[in-house]
Amino acid sequence: MHPDFRMLVLANRPGFPFLGNDFFGALGDIFSCHAVDNPKPQAELAMLKQYGPDVPEATLQKLVAAFGELRSMADQGTITYPYSTREVVNIVKHLQKFPNEGLANVVRNVFDFDSYNKDLREVLIEALHKQGIPIGAKPTSVNLAKELPLPEVRMTGYWTLNQGGNARRKLLCPTETRTIDVKGPAFLRVQSYPCNRQESRALSFTEEKAHWQIPMNEVNIISDVVSSDDTLYVAMCNPVSLYSMKERGENIQCMELYDVFPRTMSGVWQPFVTVAPLGSPLDGQVVLHEEQSNTVLHLDLVTGAVRRLLLSPDSDQTASRASNWWSNKEQQGGHKMCRDFSQKNWLLFFKEDGNQLEVLDVLEGQVHSISLPINLKSVFLVAEDRWLLLESNTKKKFLLTKPMHMAAEDSGVCQLHSIVEDPVSAGHGAGSAEVLVPQMLSNEQLPNENLSAALDQRIVSPNRVLADTSCFAQIIVGFPDLMSPNEVYTFKRPVDLSAIKSSESGSQTFFRGALRSGTAKRENCVSLLSANQVVRAIPPTKVPLRDIYPKDVTPPMTAAYLEVTDLTSKKLKYIPVPRSMSVSPYTNWSSKVSDCDVLVAALGSGSVVTVDMGGYVRQWETGLDTLQRSLMEWRNMIGSENGRPIQITIQRDSGLDVSAPKHGKIDPGNAPHVGGNQWAGGTGGRDTAGLGGKGGPYRLDAGHKVYQVSQAEKDAVPEEVRRAAREMAEKAFKERLKEIDMSEYDASTYERFSNAVRRQVQSLRIILDSLQAKGKERQWLKNQSMGELDDAKIIDGLTGEKTIYKRRGELDPEQGSPQQKPKRLRVLADVSGSMYRFNGVDARLERSMEAVCMVMEALESYEHKFKYDIVGHSGDGFDIELVSADKMPKNDKQRLKVLKTMHAHSQFCMSGDYTLEATEASIKQLAQEEADEHFVVVLSDANLERYGIRPERFSQVLTSDPQVNAFAIFIGSLGDQAERLQRTLPAGRSFVAMDTKQIPQILQQIFTSTMLSSA
Repeated sequence: MHPDFRMLVLANRPGFPFLGNDFFGALGDIFSCHAVDNPKPQAELAMLKQYGPDVPEATLQKLVAAFGELRSMADQGTITYPYSTREVVNIVKHLQKFPNEGLANVVRNVFDFDSYNKDLREVLIEALHKQGIPIGAKPTSVNLAKELPLPEVRMTGYWTLNQGGNARRKLLCPTETRTIDVKGPAFLRVQSYPCNRQESRALSFTEEKAHWQIPMNEVNIISDVVSSDDTLYVAMCNPVSLYSMKERGENIQCMELYDVFPRTMSGVWQPFVTVAPLGSPLDGQVVLHEEQSNTVLHLDLVTGAVRRLLLSPDSDQTASRASNWWSNKEQQGGHKMCRDFSQKNWLLFFKEDGNQLEVLDVLEGQVHSISLPINLKSVFLVAEDRWLLLESNTKKKFLLTKPMHMAAEDSGVCQLHSIVEDPVSAGHGAGSAEVLVPQMLSNEQLPNENLSAALDQRIVSPNRVLADTSCFAQIIVGFPDLMSPNEVYTFKRPVDLSAIKSSESGSQTFFRGALRSGTAKRENCVSLLSANQVVRAIPPTKVPLRDIYPKDVTPPMTAAYLEVTDLTSKKLKYIPVPRSMSVSPYTNWSSKVSDCDVLVAALGSGSVVTVDMGGYVRQWETGLDTLQRSLMEWRNMIGSENGRPIQITIQRDSGLDVSAPKHGKIDPGNAPHVGGNQWAGGTGGRDTAGLGGKGGPYRLDAGHKVYQVSQAEKDAVPEEVRRAAREMAEKAFKERLKEIDMSEYDASTYERFSNAVRRQVQSLRIILDSLQAKGKERQWLKNQSMGELDDAKIIDGLTGEKTIYKRRGELDPEQGSPQQKPKRLRVLADVSGSMYRFNGVDARLERSMEAVCMVMEALESYEHKFKYDIVGHSGDGFDIELVSADKMPKNDKQRLKVLKTMHAHSQFCMSGDYTLEATEASIKQLAQEEADEHFVVVLSDANLERYGIRPERFSQVLTSDPQVNAFAIFIGSLGDQAERLQRTLPAGRSFVAMDTKQIPQILQQIFTSTMLSSA
């Protein structure tokens, strides 16, 4: 044999669906074996580009993401078939050859075989919809908001800068520079949570592009939202915490700051935080500002470093007295942060009714303090070197011009110019008296083409976009660069927003309407200059609902509406934002944040993002260009409908009337019956129990093709027949409950647990189907080098072969061979008092009950494969029988009784912990029973250290008998208690499951881990 000879062997993995042999078990000692996994997403995307150079990259990304999720589902056991790269390559080759055929149709070619399994079809469609592949959608399903005409733009006045010599001398503002004092750093934990991002255009095309949930508690209150490039930052109070997420990222980062912001005076202190993202070279770092105590923190979300920036020497003493702010909070104004230029790493701070501006240069570590001759109401940074100031009492406007580099020796003085607002008419009438506070003022100008389109005239000029409660938008032409009078063009509102009462009747204002106090801290108004739009969130009570919805349509329940003012098309749109899933109990506090239940921030050039008070994030496309582009891509993905009829509807009346509801005769041959009113289980008939008919008491599926009568005929059923059918259905339901001795309340209680684990039960059943026999049998082992001479090997011995003997021994069963004996499983459920005590913290008792419900439902009708029992352990003992191995629950009532027993025992048992004793006794007991394999699964809340139980002792017990495979699943943890305990236990023997969805995958690991062991 040549010394360079090499053999490369490719083999399928063992088991379904490829049915490969156990290559490693048979030839692992001869070959150097490598498991080749699916390519990483970036590598797979690069490969697919080679197969489909003309296929849009967005389509390829959706395919890679969708198939990546399906493969992870196969690994978890949710689906059986591991969709490989081969299927994706075939889809891309098809799209390259037939570009006009929609992605949804092509994908269907791969999944049509699986569509016959209803549960599997739901899983597949959900995975494809999550990634934005619109399988099942129609090209006509476009539901965009109705457009209303925008009022005509009018020139309403001038802004003139006062440049008189005397005034100029008086309004010089001295500047003082000092170095800031930095305290820290302290290092806090940055937690990472998975981001379950869902595309919103699965079945219809709307302005909503995607949505996801922030993993927050219901008591958290959203206080600020801001974006930087493609990163979104969400600040919360109660407790103060900061979340950051990428637009298409897989994780959400969280930094909790409750140690930095202590709660004082029994919760009287209500912090309110604002966040400012910094730019290069401080990417990924933010400044967090608390308005009551004027606390300024510098946070690094990569390292978890927190530094406190003391802007003035006395700010430390101020902070120590901050807890007493409530004593005179009406007189005291809050501190504000202006973050328009935070990407340039500088921020501006001021105090309401104060006369000082503090400019913080984060990179240089300096503060430039500017003293003013006026008291401040608000500040708008219209440019880096020009700021609009509003005087506190008169709301008079001033323009502050400052040198670009504050540290320059020759130009350390800022100049303040007063702005005179004149109406169009020469005289000073009522128009000049009306001075409104801007809600939003852009810090950049509209592009020239957008300015010309908005004003319907060809114009090139500096400009700024302003919005207040009296107008949809204002454009100030010439401001802030030109000293000549600046023209003000206004899109006037019919009614001022502030004049509309928000406490009108309606369920939207039930929680919050009566609690409004003062002005909200967030204006919820953003400008999208490249899209030529102003977007603001307003409460439903301030929306002209009669103009949007027809008279016979009830408006949907919403958290707010996005008012989109498009200055190019002169159109106005109101986009409904769905209601929050949960509402914080601190309604008075949250009502001070915003006048509606959402906060808005711009994201990119033509998109905005909303975060509702329940922490639900929604991304919206409002720009006309981006919407048109997305709609075209969406329709291309759907493609043509191929003219294939999915359903034939023939409009005709049966002409037959209903009489009285009845069950009907039972056909022993189960032949299909269409129409008529004689047989139970028929379709399209009347009076009897079946499907698709009218007047029957309840549904009964006999497994035949359904013929459906029209809705008009169903609606024409007389009221007394309907009432009789309903009474008969209720009677049948109660009789069914009586059979299993359950009340309606019991049924709904059990449904709550059962529905929560329905998908997991299906996954577990798939895993159970694929389990193989492990029990060894004594038989003759051939090809041995010692033992008795094998008669069949005599000739081989004469030729010099040495392995010609046979001997008795234990042999592993062949792959796929049936089990001779069932596997033995014991679930040790923790029903101690701590499960009930801390259930409100992390839902550990409910999770334990769901896990037990999942095991009982999944193992039903698998008695030939598994024999199981469930034993509880608590302070009352280690052998509390919940389910015995010879009397497994057969119906919902018996399973619910087990769950109720767990809950009641946890509530009323004595304090204490018998985890060790329960595990040790179970291992000894199971080792004495005959079975294919033995498993002990301990469900625990990791609260061992409280009772002085050392992890080393628990580890010894878990591994005390090699015949019994014992594992621990920690389903509750105070802090990182479970992770710390897991690290000290033997590898692969313990798992942390803070979500019931993880348990089927953990059980799969437990069952398959023994395949590799020689025990």
